[in-house]
Amino acid sequence: MHPVIAIAGPTGAGKSELALRVAEEFGGEVVNCDSLQVYRYFDIGTAKLTPAEMRGVPHHLIDILDPDQVFTAGEYARLGRAALTAISSRGRPPVVAGGTGFYLRALFEGLFRGPVRDTALRERLAARERRKPGSLHRLLRRFDAAAAARIHPNDVPKVMRAVEVCLLARRPVTEMFREGRDRLEGFRTLKMGLAPDRDELYRRLDERCRRMFESGLLEEVQRILDQGFPLEAKPFESHGYRQAVQMLRGELNAKEALFYAQRNTRNYAKRQMTWFRKEPDMEWLKGFGEEPHIQDRALARVREFLTNC
Repeated sequence: MHPVIAIAGPTGAGKSELALRVAEEFGGEVVNCDSLQVYRYFDIGTAKLTPAEMRGVPHHLIDILDPDQVFTAGEYARLGRAALTAISSRGRPPVVAGGTGFYLRALFEGLFRGPVRDTALRERLAARERRKPGSLHRLLRRFDAAAAARIHPNDVPKVMRAVEVCLLARRPVTEMFREGRDRLEGFRTLKMGLAPDRDELYRRLDERCRRMFESGLLEEVQRILDQGFPLEAKPFESHGYRQAVQMLRGELNAKEALFYAQRNTRNYAKRQMTWFRKEPDMEWLKGFGEEPHIQDRALARVREFLTNC
């Protein structure tokens, strides 16, 4: 059983710094688990580490896609597992770090073996939802009431996927979930979650958003667009980038853009914590990843974990 360490938590909690510290201490390599850092050119708004900030520690699954490429949790799990295997084959512990909870779950727990995506069907479902908002969730209630109860009506991507699976498989998606997932095998996992004080986290997130705009977020967005990538590219939907695009379009002024970026980022952090609190076997550290006492506790726990592997 190869060891793998995961460091999770909300945005701004210091996951990257703690992962670096763990990797340095134990000769590990970092595997990104952030759904935006996989994209090239999106640097400022994702708080992506520069090569110098990586301090010589190898990082994987960063800058692997162009902005207009589609990337799923299933593809992340496939590439992430390949990275875990390659790192372990070198006798080094992988350190998974990031705040995309669905990717982390896909990596370790796997995804249910549903039918592959049907582009034509998804386009028809999207058109239906545009004509009658909420219609896909009502359709899901007819096909699979249990799934509809678990998925919020406003989470259109998840609702659409559930409806798509029901239609293609001709059976409820809940029934398919019960048949199990393709869990990661051959690895023993230590999952540590950062849980800093909420008020201090929000203060830091507000400050980080402000620095993003001051450090050239608008110019970064313009450079990406100048390369020919469309505004419809998925990364532009994320907090900060969406407001920067709205500024370039003249829909928001600088004050409004910062306000909405800060508010949405705080709300996103809250949703991340809600997700990770439901993650099984998570060991919590009550602070930020760069705090010395948090690093000391994390290193001691990792040392114990590796000794027992």
